[in-house]
Amino acid sequence: MKIFNLYKSIGVLALAITLLTSCSNDQYWSDPVIETLPVLTSGSADFSNYVALGASFSSGDSDNALFIASQMNSFPNTLAGAFSNIGGGEFTQPMMNDNIGGLLLNGDVYYGPRLYFNGAGPVSLDATPTTEISNILTGPFNNMGVSGIKSYQFQKQGFGNIAGLGSGANPYFVRMASSPSATVLEDAVSQSPTFFTISVMGGNDVLSYSTSGGAFGIDQIGNQDTSTYSPYDITDPTAFNNAITGVVSALTANGAKGVLSNVPYVTDLPFFNVVPFDALAPGLVDQPTIELLNAQLYGLLNGIFTAFGEPNRVNLLSLTDANPVLIQDNDATDFSAQITGYLLTLGFPAETAGAYGAIFGQARQTTENDLILLSASGAIGAPVLGAPEPLNIAGISNPLANQYVLTDIETQKSNNATDAFSQIVQNLATEYGLAFVDLRLVLAEAATTGIMFDEFNLNADFITGGLVSVNGIHLTARGYALMANEFLEQIDATYGSNFGASGSMVKAGNFVVFYPEGL
Repeated sequence: MKIFNLYKSIGVLALAITLLTSCSNDQYWSDPVIETLPVLTSGSADFSNYVALGASFSSGDSDNALFIASQMNSFPNTLAGAFSNIGGGEFTQPMMNDNIGGLLLNGDVYYGPRLYFNGAGPVSLDATPTTEISNILTGPFNNMGVSGIKSYQFQKQGFGNIAGLGSGANPYFVRMASSPSATVLEDAVSQSPTFFTISVMGGNDVLSYSTSGGAFGIDQIGNQDTSTYSPYDITDPTAFNNAITGVVSALTANGAKGVLSNVPYVTDLPFFNVVPFDALAPGLVDQPTIELLNAQLYGLLNGIFTAFGEPNRVNLLSLTDANPVLIQDNDATDFSAQITGYLLTLGFPAETAGAYGAIFGQARQTTENDLILLSASGAIGAPVLGAPEPLNIAGISNPLANQYVLTDIETQKSNNATDAFSQIVQNLATEYGLAFVDLRLVLAEAATTGIMFDEFNLNADFITGGLVSVNGIHLTARGYALMANEFLEQIDATYGSNFGASGSMVKAGNFVVFYPEGL
């Protein structure tokens, strides 16, 4: 049928040509018009020596690790490829040894291997890392992205000293530092960059707090002394401003141009949106257990909390609908003494009454404003070590630990800091005449409508969205390619280059979404 149609089409075309030529000797045909794209130009930017600063988004972390393939697909390396077409020079990176990911310290596993998608969910690669931290690389390196770095650590002495591991040094910077006493900023500035990027600076200033459910850190707003911070604290905005201003000032001192990006809301990442607040789905807990829990625990707690003015803190479990998770909320009013005292009046043994008070004093059920972390997926329903039976099932008969939940109050702290950091970055871009990429807006769009990238719609859905890798935090190779295009677009707008108009933007189809097990 296809051949017949082809011949039929040829016949019709031949007839049309005969009719046209028989009517006139004039020329009815013209050569097709081929659109010629403009030649790529750099505008006022000089890409000859490009240096990238940032954290894991700059280094290229994906699937919960850093490895060769992810480094090759890092957005700075992709940008460097685009720059090479218009005078950009060599772009060096502190390469890992393998595609396993993870690190060794004196032969022992320091960080485990990468994750991969096995068709059902993310699992850890069954392999041992081969990258040894103590094998110091010889630089300099154009990609100065350091996984896990906070804003105030770019100028921290000893950050690359192996002797300081466990007390403030960073294992990734240890591998690439020019000396144990060098700072990240010093090693970047010493290369005399003509162009630079500083991406997601401030991300780790709030991320560690958020991914630990606010359990181990505090919001340090009002405290500019970063030496007093724990690794899980939210950085004070003034301290952040001082840190990033110092970095930008040093990089631009010799006339270098560059791009700054702000900080996305971490809560737009799938890590915070996979597990629903009502994760106790019908069937997870059988009917007899629900009835027993309602009679001996939930009804009891509801009565006590109601008596003390919080009637909806714990409600009875439904037999038919999905139920909220029972959690520990460190910001909730502590009714430990009231629970203990009430149970004593009912004749409970002192030890039992005390145990109930200690376990459920700050317990409550989740609401739609709570974010249960991806890390909780293996904890909900699991036995709680040391808790007495039957009060030992996490999220059901024992409150899910605070580290697995970002409450509404904790989310607000995270987002407030993000807003402050983002405004500071935007102000600095304006002050220094630098390009600015609004990654907060980009990720928010991905988390709602999705973003068209060539023929693909990238969104923030876990596993299926194409943008975020299987750890729910770092980007896929295609996600980093989209990020590179966002940078190129703003470089065009600020410096008069024409990556977009010349057809020199990154193509989505050249970048994968999943790294296979056997990479």
